[in-house]
Amino acid sequence: MFDFLQLLGGIILSVGYIPQIIKLIKTKSALDFNIKTFVMVWIGIFFMEIYAVNLALGGNGSMYLVTNTMSLLVQSVLVALILKYRKG
Repeated sequence: MFDFLQLLGGIILSVGYIPQIIKLIKTKSALDFNIKTFVMVWIGIFFMEIYAVNLALGGNGSMYLVTNTMSLLVQSVLVALILKYRKG
């Protein structure tokens, strides 16, 4: 049950960034985005990823690893797009 809740919550959090990604791709402009905010979020997710790997290697937290990895990937795409379009 708790694994399901983790999976559901992680998916919701990851999908929440998709409208921002779509906006960046459509407008090709990141003028409204503060890169420092998104980089700090990425760093936080990265540190949580290290913790998630540790949990999974210990036999617990596999859903946490899955959802945190999804968040890290989505956030990485978002940061890359902001860097690509920040002058535009």
